[in-house]
Amino acid sequence: MKKYYFTSESVTEGHPDKLCDTISDSILDECIKQDPNARVAVETFASSNRITLAGQITFSGEIDYEKIVRETIKNIGYENAEIDIDYKTCEIDINITKQSPDIAMGVNVGGAGDQGIMFGFASDETENYMPYAISMAHKLAKKLTQVRKEKIIPYLRPDGKTQVTVEYEDNKPKRIETILISTQHEESIEQEQLKKDVIEKVIKQTVPENMIDENTNIYINPTGRFVIGGPLGDTGLTGRKIIVDTYGGYARHGGGAFSGKDPSKVDRSSAYMMRHIAKNIVANGYAKKCEIQVSYAIGMEEPLSICVDTFGTGTKTEEELVQLIQEKFDLTPDGIIKYLDLKRPIYSQTTNYGHFGKENLSWEKIIKM
Repeated sequence: MKKYYFTSESVTEGHPDKLCDTISDSILDECIKQDPNARVAVETFASSNRITLAGQITFSGEIDYEKIVRETIKNIGYENAEIDIDYKTCEIDINITKQSPDIAMGVNVGGAGDQGIMFGFASDETENYMPYAISMAHKLAKKLTQVRKEKIIPYLRPDGKTQVTVEYEDNKPKRIETILISTQHEESIEQEQLKKDVIEKVIKQTVPENMIDENTNIYINPTGRFVIGGPLGDTGLTGRKIIVDTYGGYARHGGGAFSGKDPSKVDRSSAYMMRHIAKNIVANGYAKKCEIQVSYAIGMEEPLSICVDTFGTGTKTEEELVQLIQEKFDLTPDGIIKYLDLKRPIYSQTTNYGHFGKENLSWEKIIKM
């Protein structure tokens, strides 16, 4: 029997990179709420009690950028500049221009907003067709935020990370080898209390009992201290958590980030569509595992290439699956936007704990193929 170990990580919404992703997607949502045809590419940079916004936005409405930034930071739970960032006092720099006419001329006629490659993936090893390690890492990160916000563990702060190593046997998850959680906390708390609380109120409430045994390694704050966090502990930037956002490294990634980009950017919309198609190939019984690659050229509507890999698990040939995809789906940027109904303010829902595997999103819907 083939045995191997695979590891994926996730981060909480208070992680400095995710703080930036959330701000960018919150601005995107407000733009699309006012103008569904908004063109948005906004980046956020977070440093010591300072937020910098930069990018290109073209739309017919008006936005109070500073208000959105401060409300987002407040909702995440940051209000202390001495150990992370304060939504009340942080400085906010804004450098927003309009979309380049050289890009707009291609997008206006229905073409892709950039060249690039995108991947979609699905596997039958979990109920939501996601790889087990990233699915569990997301659940732990989300639980870490829940127990903080609901004051179940009241001394936690917003910044945090999780990491899960899964032991596979014959390509199926057998057990969890290692769980690593690093979480920001108030200075007054003892590390032993923190470890006990995180194990009892986060790990044991999240991970199935049959996946943990006496040999599972559990590490909580291995440095022994995590008081300084957020942008004070480490700068944050939109788009730096692309592996967390997708498949935890279990499948390939085209390199394009998602947050802060409107759906005319195929980096985002096409990656969502490829996930939808891969998931439905698996859900319809055509494969146990499926990865799809697609490529685009700026200003051109149709993709340049489509590649399907079912890793030897397919009930149809990969050539047959490519033909099925081409017959059933419109893969032009406009076709994807219409099919997935992407001109809606839905993007803040996607920012944290993965863009895939959430059943309320249109690209996660199971259809008959």
